[in-house]
Amino acid sequence: MNIRNRLRKHPEVHTGALNDILFILLLFFLIVSTLANPNVIKVSNPKAKSDSKAKQTVVITVDKNQQIYIGQKAIPFEQLETELKDYLSKETDKPSVVINGDSTSHLGTTIKVMQVIKKLGATPVVAVDNNGLK
Repeated sequence: MNIRNRLRKHPEVHTGALNDILFILLLFFLIVSTLANPNVIKVSNPKAKSDSKAKQTVVITVDKNQQIYIGQKAIPFEQLETELKDYLSKETDKPSVVINGDSTSHLGTTIKVMQVIKKLGATPVVAVDNNGLK
């Protein structure tokens, strides 16, 4: 007779309290996620069949003092067109130029830079950061 095998207990983990806690957390996150941003307007965005991201050729930065930089190099506005021609002449496809503008810079400087980019036949793309908007 083997009495030991019949008396051996199988350990169990009781998860009744854990289920209650998980249910409460689920409800909490559902409620918080709907209240997180009540001013959002829901829009159906168009879908693309292929990747629509353009390859960035050049990055132009306009700082708060209206200084213009191509990469890390400071450029006066008068020389912007000639400097951009050098960068854009190396591209075979339609190039795109990313403009990073400081939030305290004048919009007029950024628009003048965009006009120069369009004049050269490139696509201007303005980089926007939504983290600081309220």
